[in-house]
Amino acid sequence: MYSILEHPAGGYKKIFESCDELAEPIPAHVSGKIPAWLTGSLLRVGPGLFEIGDEPFYHIFDGQALIHKFDLKDGHVTYYRRFIRTDAYVRAMTEKRIVITEFGTAAYPDPCKNIFSRFFTYFQGIEVTDNCLVNIYPIGEDFYACTETNYITKVDPDTLETIKKVDLCNYLSVNGVTAHPHTEPDGTVYNIGNCFGKNMSLAYNIVKIPPPQDDKSDPIEKSKVLVQFPSSERFKPSYVHSFGMTENYFVFVETPVKINLLKFLTYWSIRGTNYMDCFESNDKMGTWFHLATKNPGEYIDHKFRTSAFNLFHHINCYEDQGFIVVDLCTWKGHDFVYNYLYLANVRQNWEEVKKAAMRAPQPEVRRYVLPLDIHREEQGKNLVSLPYTTATAVMCSDGSVWLEPEVLFSGPRQAFEFPQINYKKYCGKNYTFAYGLGLNHFVPDRICKLNVKSKETWIWQEPDAYPSEPLFVQSPDAKDEDDGVLMSIVVKPGVTQRPAFLLILNATDLTEIARAEVDVMIPVTLHGMYKP
Repeated sequence: MYSILEHPAGGYKKIFESCDELAEPIPAHVSGKIPAWLTGSLLRVGPGLFEIGDEPFYHIFDGQALIHKFDLKDGHVTYYRRFIRTDAYVRAMTEKRIVITEFGTAAYPDPCKNIFSRFFTYFQGIEVTDNCLVNIYPIGEDFYACTETNYITKVDPDTLETIKKVDLCNYLSVNGVTAHPHTEPDGTVYNIGNCFGKNMSLAYNIVKIPPPQDDKSDPIEKSKVLVQFPSSERFKPSYVHSFGMTENYFVFVETPVKINLLKFLTYWSIRGTNYMDCFESNDKMGTWFHLATKNPGEYIDHKFRTSAFNLFHHINCYEDQGFIVVDLCTWKGHDFVYNYLYLANVRQNWEEVKKAAMRAPQPEVRRYVLPLDIHREEQGKNLVSLPYTTATAVMCSDGSVWLEPEVLFSGPRQAFEFPQINYKKYCGKNYTFAYGLGLNHFVPDRICKLNVKSKETWIWQEPDAYPSEPLFVQSPDAKDEDDGVLMSIVVKPGVTQRPAFLLILNATDLTEIARAEVDVMIPVTLHGMYKP
């Protein structure tokens, strides 16, 4: 699963350049044969505008949200994209400057105001961004683009029009939620976000949004908090990008990457501070695992501990013989990986990109196993008895359980990230295959498949080609777990015609089935979904 390519031409820089939206869908040139059953839309979101006038955005998660759509019907493909009309985007376009602070870019008061107006603007605080560039997912019959704040944006998946902004704080006790909810077959949505708990201390709430309603009412209005996890530090919640869910349990991994709320609530109000300025790492904490039951929602007070790592994406987790198996895309240590994702870093020449990646936390796909019965063995002995894993869990003298993982994949500066599985059939269940985007020193240059049982791997890769997260779509007559296709947007900046395409791979062996090329560049996309 290692990359065999170098990138001295630096073509990857092109995926971090601004583009225009399209007035109407454009036809794609199809080579190969698209399966007749593959009729629907691939929806993706990501940054599409990396500067406002002469004011640049600084971080990869700052660019203004652009929604992309590849429509597939009867073997034909069209491509369309539009900027999402968030408050951040509309006001920036109106005032021709950055108005709302983004992840790594601070907004400043209007320089045309007099000194007293600018002074009072600082002390009014900085608005929370609604720049929904991270993911898109369904709630009920509707579709929402999201970032990681309390705002989500309803969009029309057919026209890509922006419909309305929704503040989840009007319905739930959360400061924000992740861009990676879990969805059950009936449409029930679960997510997690930090909140203020008892005595103004921090906590993390699992929230539940019910499935589509018979009376056609908005399910968000019936949202509720299901269960609460305690925080390891009273005023410093951990950064949470995703969580795990099995058939009967929630898994929350609390990492040492912290948000300093004192900075967030004070410094930010009086000077040019952004979200990244409020992060810090606790180099003594390590990593904590938390469990809660789903029905009823109850916290299980077991103290699972392990060494420090960053975590952005859960692959899957499931129950087996009294254990919870948790597969994760980790980055070793407590240094925050996002520190290395400033645009100035990822736009460097290839040799400089490699040097920066040498200093960054190193990626590793890991399996942890959590025993539900922590007293099944005496202190000091391995509690894990599953025959197919080398992961261990040992009761310590202080009552905590120390976890050591089984490594499923590890390669120096070679990450398996943006993981996907056959979600509809195997989310929360014992599974075999994971698919991911291969990062070569942070540069996305291959699509990967991993057998989590045998550790066998497959890759798709072409010179000077930069794919996105591969989405798995199961074939209608599937018999095996990996019967289906992978869909990924690929950019080839070095070609003179049709520099981007939708790639369709056979999910069994990663051979190419078809590609649909378009005569426009497509900037980096982060996450998305397939809508049949």
